Amino acid sequence: MHIAALIAWLLTAVSGFYMLGTWIARGGLRRKGAGASRLPAPVIFGHFALAALGLLVWIAYLAVDRDALAWTAFGLLLPVALLGFTMLARWIPVHRARNAAAAARTDAAGDGGEGPAERHFPLVVVLGHGLLAVATLLLVLLSALGIGAS
Repeated sequence: MHIAALIAWLLTAVSGFYMLGTWIARGGLRRKGAGASRLPAPVIFGHFALAALGLLVWIAYLAVDRDALAWTAFGLLLPVALLGFTMLARWIPVHRARNAAAAARTDAAGDGGEGPAERHFPLVVVLGHGLLAVATLLLVLLSALGIGAS
């Protein structure tokens, strides 16, 4: 169970890095006005920092097998999840607006990069990240409770 949690956490991190890279590359930190990101930088970087810190704590737990570290990692995941749900709630209207604009558009030229940076997140990546995050949270909780331990 412990290793499954680590694998799920690492896969979640990979999809998160992809979205963070896309957000930065598409101007999430730079755009102002109508094209400004709906995702505040402190929320994004707080989510990232707490998740990375939690992963490091989980790796330490795997190395030294101290229950306090497992519970600390789980505790760090709770605000990570809250920030993640906050970003998801702010991303959904951007995704819907993108789909509505794509349906109304008759030319194949694209939108020229207009709109918030998070509009470029692929739906499959967002859903995969969320599902992996839920799996990670559950696996870490089960491991901290000692369920599935060998």
